[in-house]
Amino acid sequence: MNYEDLRQFADSWGLLFMALLWLGFALWTFRPGAGRHHDDAAQMIFRDEEPGRTNTDTSEVRGNIKGDFDNG
Repeated sequence: MNYEDLRQFADSWGLLFMALLWLGFALWTFRPGAGRHHDDAAQMIFRDEEPGRTNTDTSEVRGNIKGDFDNG
């Protein structure tokens, strides 16, 4: 098999394989019942938050960045 044979194979069957793979991923994403998983993934970042605490609350600082890298 030389380069031209591989290129012809990739141009025909490779394109078909990639198109079927893309179609499979698209159908898997929008399958019935997937909404629960998508909602769970969308809310995942909020699971560890404390009620009433905002992202701009800096009253609790976990250490000095410069001090974390000091060896002394």
